[in-house]
Amino acid sequence: MFEFDQYLGFLAFLTILTIGFWLMIFLLTFVVPYWLFGNLREMYQERREAKRAKRNE
Repeated sequence: MFEFDQYLGFLAFLTILTIGFWLMIFLLTFVVPYWLFGNLREMYQERREAKRAKRNE
């Protein structure tokens, strides 16, 4: 059915596909929410500091 080099190519394809799949899962479940939460938290802190500075002037 498959020759040995075709088998190795198929295994390489499956490996790359699997790595890409798990990388996307990792990015969508950890990296993107971490980035969004950190960005929103920083924006909130900047607005709060701006209000404090305006109030103290």
